[in-house]
Amino acid sequence: MAGETIRSGDDSSPIGVFVAPPSTSEPSLGEIFSSLTSDMSTLVRKEVELAKTETIEKVSSAVRSIIFMVAGGLLAYAGLIGLIIAIIVLLDNLIPLWMSALIVGLAVIVIGAILLQHGLTMLKQVSLVPEKTIESIKESTEWAKEQVQ
Repeated sequence: MAGETIRSGDDSSPIGVFVAPPSTSEPSLGEIFSSLTSDMSTLVRKEVELAKTETIEKVSSAVRSIIFMVAGGLLAYAGLIGLIIAIIVLLDNLIPLWMSALIVGLAVIVIGAILLQHGLTMLKQVSLVPEKTIESIKESTEWAKEQVQ
């Protein structure tokens, strides 16, 4: 009876309603493309969110490295000033006062150099390329190709 029109006994006019064939369990081509479009849209939004998050993390790491470098540079500058004062005192009085300024100045320069080196090392390790996002996009592209086939 499914898919047929019920007719009267004289076979001249339909007396019933057309009954649609039972639905198949497989989605139609339109449904597949609609689902694929929706999935791809969601995927692209998620990829953009991932790229933003990853980039923000990398920029934050770079900012921390730059702060260490600036702090190291400021301390090294203060050490240089201490050394200049030590030279001035040495030339002026030739007494042990210069020795304390020299020791403090050298210590500040060493600490500043260590901070600069640490910041530079950290900055060299930072890559602003969103590597996780690129890998995820490659995987998503492969998935989309498989879905279309």
